[in-house]
Amino acid sequence: MNRTAALPSARWLRACGAVLAGLGVALAAYASHGASEAASGNLQTAALFAFGHGIALAALARGVASRLSLAALAMLLLGTLVFAGALLAKSLWGASSAPAPFGGMAMILGWLLYAASALRD
Repeated sequence: MNRTAALPSARWLRACGAVLAGLGVALAAYASHGASEAASGNLQTAALFAFGHGIALAALARGVASRLSLAALAMLLLGTLVFAGALLAKSLWGASSAPAPFGGMAMILGWLLYAASALRD
């Protein structure tokens, strides 16, 4: 299999992961110090997922060895954005959190694809 040199998108995934982790820290701070008590729980959950998956993306994208692992990490990014974004939108603007389960399913699929890629590579 080709290494990351053939997969320039891995660099973008690492950068997105780092930004996502930073936003997770900022979101946790806002949830603790600026958000209403009612919104705080959802915002903390969104921050936890953004931070955790951001760190995972920043670390795992460095060793991307195949298109399958790249797709898996892209799925993690998409799922995190949808899940955390739905919780954020609900807490800040009163939007529906209906997209959150789709984000959760995308994250689960991303992790399963990453496991499959680890067994193949």
